[in-house]
Amino acid sequence: MRNYTVRKVKVGELPLLILQPTTNARPIEKTPGILWIHGGGYVTGMADMIYISRALKLVKQYGAVVVTPEYRLAGKAPYPAALEDCYEALKYLKNNADELGCNRNQLMVGGESAGGGLTAALCMYARDKGEVKIAFQMPLYPMIDDRDTDSSRDNHGISWNTRRNHAAWKMYLRNIGDTPPAYAAPARQTDFSGLPPAYTFVGDKEAFYCETLTFVENLKAAGVPAHADVYPTGFHAFDLLLPFRKISKAAIAEFEKQYLYAVDHYFAAQDE
Repeated sequence: MRNYTVRKVKVGELPLLILQPTTNARPIEKTPGILWIHGGGYVTGMADMIYISRALKLVKQYGAVVVTPEYRLAGKAPYPAALEDCYEALKYLKNNADELGCNRNQLMVGGESAGGGLTAALCMYARDKGEVKIAFQMPLYPMIDDRDTDSSRDNHGISWNTRRNHAAWKMYLRNIGDTPPAYAAPARQTDFSGLPPAYTFVGDKEAFYCETLTFVENLKAAGVPAHADVYPTGFHAFDLLLPFRKISKAAIAEFEKQYLYAVDHYFAAQDE
């Protein structure tokens, strides 16, 4: 029997899925509200990917409240549409925290791949706008650099590679000039101060290896608590696609450990 409920709401034209625990529920002040953003290279994917994501267990086993947006994909609406949709979902989470049963002063954001890229971008966008405070970010193997890196150049990975990376960025950034803003490609950020603490993991031979580690080092250099775990694989999204492997189980266990640490230690009080 499922120990959580799922409902769909719309914020304007933006559909949201809301997952709330029915067992393992915690007091509201100890229940994080999590915005989880699906992957798919900015060009594919859907909110229903929440059911294979790292976020599902955070609801089922740890009692979190999760909201996931059906953001506009780049084929129909390039940057900044996806970011704007995610920000609307974040504001919904903050403004409806009491009704959702979560702590408005412990809002977290996470996602895999392009969802990790949107996580990083959203944290920057929210910091700069100053309307919503984010306590913790989980940009897992994030897609954040439109430029080739040592690991994304000439990468022939099965689940993601250089060819797919170039095509996806071209689609997402097609209305932008030669220098995308950091809200579009977060690796281009020059000011990492004041961003939320972060945790991520990545494979050492996958396309996003270099940009993930550089992102974490930039956060740490700005005084932001941040950590990345590296696993010996070139299989992008290995934890989702091959969850039965020993390496995936190790990554999942460490992710949950880091999440639970954040639940106990990271809060961000809203201004209003």
